[in-house]
Amino acid sequence: MKLFFASDLHGSLPATEKAIELFNASGADTFVLLGDVLNHGPRNAIPEGYNPPVVAEKLNTIADSIIAVRGNCDSEVDQMLLSFPMMSDYAWVMLPGGQRLFLTHGHLYNSDKRPALRANDVIAHGHTHVPIAEKDGKQFIFNPGSMTIPRNGNPASYGLFEGKTLKVVSVEGEVLRSVELS
Repeated sequence: MKLFFASDLHGSLPATEKAIELFNASGADTFVLLGDVLNHGPRNAIPEGYNPPVVAEKLNTIADSIIAVRGNCDSEVDQMLLSFPMMSDYAWVMLPGGQRLFLTHGHLYNSDKRPALRANDVIAHGHTHVPIAEKDGKQFIFNPGSMTIPRNGNPASYGLFEGKTLKVVSVEGEVLRSVELS
């Protein structure tokens, strides 16, 4: 099982095209979108290449590979443009060996406000635009950062899960964060 993660695309066509290119090159089975797909929201500047309708068209070309959750900037109007569901606040993915991966955007559940998780489960979220891959207490925290609006001096980034490793990778290919699941 190999998963590709992106979060907080915020309607940027160049970031979306790069994410799809990296997904295709990664050999991942599934493209996990952790919310804030089409709109930039009132707190963010309009991103480079902002073009939500074309971003939707591009993502729809890989719709059968996408698992998506709703971000705080996503709405029912956005869902009308997309051919994959993205209005759920969270989703679960079962990992090999029985671990669970809880997918959410981060505005409702996050590393500080977790749902009921078991030891060694993973909470994967975006929202902060800051990459994280670490064990925190009994669970793992994972955030792929943002390809569109990275924060705290971090480069544009995405995430990968393969084998037992979660990692955050810059669009240039540098591993920024990595954690081995136990």
